[in-house]
Amino acid sequence: MKQNIAILIFDDVEVLDFAGPFEVFAVIDGLRGHETFNVFTVAEELRPVRARHGLSVNPTHDFASCPAPHLLVVPGGFGTRALLKNECVLAWLRAQTAQAEIVMSVCTGSVVLAQAGLLDGLRATTHHTCFALLREHAPRTEVVETDRFVDNGKFLTSAGISAGIDCSLHVVARLLGADAADQTARHMEYRRA
Repeated sequence: MKQNIAILIFDDVEVLDFAGPFEVFAVIDGLRGHETFNVFTVAEELRPVRARHGLSVNPTHDFASCPAPHLLVVPGGFGTRALLKNECVLAWLRAQTAQAEIVMSVCTGSVVLAQAGLLDGLRATTHHTCFALLREHAPRTEVVETDRFVDNGKFLTSAGISAGIDCSLHVVARLLGADAADQTARHMEYRRA
C-alpha cells in the first residue's frame, strides 16, 4: 500500500523547503514504479499559495480533504511567523502528528512544531539564523546547532533550506534502505551529506 506523504505549504513558505522533500519522495516513487509514495501538498485552504519570492503553488488538498499522512513534512520560511499565531494550523498539526508515523520539519518548520507543543523533551535544529527563535518557542527542547538534521525517531528536524533534501534522503534510507536513498540522490545528481 502506498504511503501518503503530506507536505504543508503556506504563504511565504521557502521554496526549496517544500520542493526539495517533494522531489526526493517523488523521485524514489517514480524509480519504484509509482507504487511506494503518494506525495502531495496541503494547505489550510484550497487556493493558490504564494511561496517565497512570488512563486504561486496550487495545493493538492486543503485540511478538510487531506488524506491521513504516514509522513508529514512541515517546511519553513518567513511565512512560519504567521503560523505561530494560527490556531487552526497548530491544531491541525497536532491532530495529524498524532496519527502520522513520521513528522519532519525543514528550517523554521521546527519552530511551528515547537509552538504546537510537539518537540518537548526532544532534540531539534533549524536554520542557523533562527536558533534563538527556536529556543524561544521550545524551552523544553535541546537545540542542536551542529547537525544538518536531527532524528528523534518519529520527529525529525533539519537545518535550513537544502538540509531538507538531506533529511528526506535519510528518511528514504530509513524506510526503504540505504540503496534506495543512494539511487534517489544519484538520479537527482545530488551529493548526500
